[in-house]
Amino acid sequence: MDINISQLTDTIVNYVTQYGLRIIVALLIFIIGRIVAKALANGTRKILLKAKVDETLASFLKNITYYALIAAVVIAALGQAGINVTSFLAVLGAAGLAVGLALKDSLSNFAAGVMLILLKFFKKGDYVTAGGQSGTVTAINIFNTVLTTPDNRVITVPNSAVLGGTITNVTANETRRVDMTFGIGYGDDLLKAKKTLERIVSEEPRVLPEPAPVIQVMELADSSVNFVVRPWCKTADYWGVYFALTEKVKLVFDQEGISIPFPQQDVHMYTEK
Repeated sequence: MDINISQLTDTIVNYVTQYGLRIIVALLIFIIGRIVAKALANGTRKILLKAKVDETLASFLKNITYYALIAAVVIAALGQAGINVTSFLAVLGAAGLAVGLALKDSLSNFAAGVMLILLKFFKKGDYVTAGGQSGTVTAINIFNTVLTTPDNRVITVPNSAVLGGTITNVTANETRRVDMTFGIGYGDDLLKAKKTLERIVSEEPRVLPEPAPVIQVMELADSSVNFVVRPWCKTADYWGVYFALTEKVKLVFDQEGISIPFPQQDVHMYTEK
């Protein structure tokens, strides 16, 4: 027993003597390298933000820079500690391949997330329709995009579904056209109705003078003469203008004696003689 303890002690002493300094240096490489990696990653983000790069892209590139540097630091530390880095990288590559095959859907979402961030189809705060869902973008993550609906529901859409479908960015431009249709009866004065609509639109302060609003007869329908009304406004004012004009058209048409037809059926009763 004493011989075994003595041999074990000699082995430990020999190991510490031979590799102790290398292990200490490896630890120092890891600790200092981690600090430097974090500093460089934060510096990269600050430089990108000063260059007016999108915040999401800046944070993403910061993380990529940090983990890439950490990987290099770990490899350097292992090499200094006497571990065969070549064999380690081979094992790591094989493990990475196996994990990649098992997580191919997640990797697809990851690749799609990178493309979404780089190509900037939309940004945080935009109202979009993507992946079959609509809402305001609250986050563009590496694996998914988070939308908040107008009624405050949170929808998480996989990035592969977003990139693989049609993306409609409602708030991409500063202005939008409000498309509206109003019908009058065939017995009403058409020119009077048109002038009334022009006046209503011109009195709405949120309607932009340029491009000029379009107010024209669009259709002679089955029970009404339909006007198309298309004013322009700032994107943020879209629904306010839509609701205000709809209400005012009804009130002013009532005041002016202009009818708004609605679907109805006439039933004729006949008595047999």
